[in-house]
Amino acid sequence: MLILEPKNGAKDFKAGPDWSTLNERLKQKAKVPLLKRFYEAGVVNGETPVSDVEFVALDLETTGLDPSKNDIVSIGLVPFTLNRIHCREAKHWIVKPRKPLEDDSVVFHGITHSDVSDAPDLRRILEEVLASLEGKIVVVHYRRIERDFIEAAVKSRLGETLLFPVVDTLEIESWYYRKPSQKFWSCLLKKPLTSIRLADSRRRYNLPFYQGHNALTDAIATAELLQAQIAHRFGRDYPIKALWR
Repeated sequence: MLILEPKNGAKDFKAGPDWSTLNERLKQKAKVPLLKRFYEAGVVNGETPVSDVEFVALDLETTGLDPSKNDIVSIGLVPFTLNRIHCREAKHWIVKPRKPLEDDSVVFHGITHSDVSDAPDLRRILEEVLASLEGKIVVVHYRRIERDFIEAAVKSRLGETLLFPVVDTLEIESWYYRKPSQKFWSCLLKKPLTSIRLADSRRRYNLPFYQGHNALTDAIATAELLQAQIAHRFGRDYPIKALWR
């Protein structure tokens, strides 16, 4: 597997999956027209420099943390490139979950039972959501929430799984602040590891503070974070295959 070298003396990173090939296979297997159209939009070649990639930052608010037991209540997304975040094209939906709201999640994201009572099911807006994602590289902060919840929600509504490449800004921070040596010394000295949460990660790049746990605000915050990460740690010529997972 190809090893890629980021700038600033950082560690080497292995290239991610060959998503161009995987997407073609998924397109051939897809039976639901909506998903087939999504895959037909294609995926950029892995060698494409990040400066030429069209991204879309995605954030979800959910009823809990387990996609097998919980569901999506809010979706925020914003398309962007390394040069510009297209806020006028940003979108935000509140949707009615098929799993009950948990008290802890209401406190967390502030979306209440009354907010979702008249909201549409995700199935009603899924075509618009997928149209906003297709052909772009999705950027998230912790893919085990965003991608896993989207996959589970689509499968429960369409009967097929949706798969797509993501760039995970939390994972990028973990490459620098979750090294085995750091974990060892943190445990030995009984000191906490450096936080890689969204707000704390943004602070390291001198990005402004945003109030979190709103899907649209967090999507914009994630887009800005990736722009900063690439500028500080990788460079505009870095191939997208080194970052997508």
